[in-house]
Amino acid sequence: MSSILTNSSAMVALQTLKTINTGLSKTQNEISTGKSIASAKDNAAIWSIAKVMDTDASSFKVIGDQLSVAESTLAVGVAGAEQIVGLLKDMKDLAAGAANDTADFDKVQDAIKAKSDQITAIIDGSQLNGIALLKTDIGNGGATYDVLASLDRTSGTVATTAVSITVTGPDFEANVDAAGVTAVADKASALTAVGEIEALIDTAIEGAATLGAAASRVTDQKEFVGKLVDSLKNGISSMVDADMEAASAKLQALQVQQQLATQSLSIANQAPQNILSLFR
Repeated sequence: MSSILTNSSAMVALQTLKTINTGLSKTQNEISTGKSIASAKDNAAIWSIAKVMDTDASSFKVIGDQLSVAESTLAVGVAGAEQIVGLLKDMKDLAAGAANDTADFDKVQDAIKAKSDQITAIIDGSQLNGIALLKTDIGNGGATYDVLASLDRTSGTVATTAVSITVTGPDFEANVDAAGVTAVADKASALTAVGEIEALIDTAIEGAATLGAAASRVTDQKEFVGKLVDSLKNGISSMVDADMEAASAKLQALQVQQQLATQSLSIANQAPQNILSLFR
């Protein structure tokens, strides 16, 4: 039935055009922002999950930076420890060479003392960012170095727990006391010094190995955290980023639909004019 009061066809065409325009606007926003879910109103559940993941990714990025600093700090400690092992071996060779009656004991002792002083300097100087891993007090008032390594999120909550790697300093300052080695004054004291230095070498090697193992663990954790950040970012992308190929195709389709809907509305609006022609 035709009516001059109500144009049902025009109403339907208008609603169709509004729906198409809404979809067109949404698709244009997706293309301009690159996101299919840009705010909570688009999809509250997915948006909230993505935001939590984004916060985690940011936190893990900071943790990765801290692990890089720890990696460098441990590298300094390892380098110092390895250098000390080499100097102790030099001291042992000097003492062993003096284990005979014809040695120049004064010169040997001077050379050993020079090596000992160098070891002390390395222990004091092997530090980075205020952390000296070879000293008794490594720089924080204690003998351990805690490195924030990860965050543990309780399932179903936003609460997190810090997970740390604890590095116990080998305390070369107390345990590798090269200055306390018996002074070489004769053959007997030279042999005594050899035994004492050998014990220090064993201690230094063990300490260097401990620091090396900790450095390896920190490096592994840093690599893991880096991969975790990448995974979180990829997960966020898969949830909220727009599929640009699909959005482009959808945009073209909606533009065609908009043109057709506009034409349909124009035709519907002409219907009352057709009724007028009946009275001519």
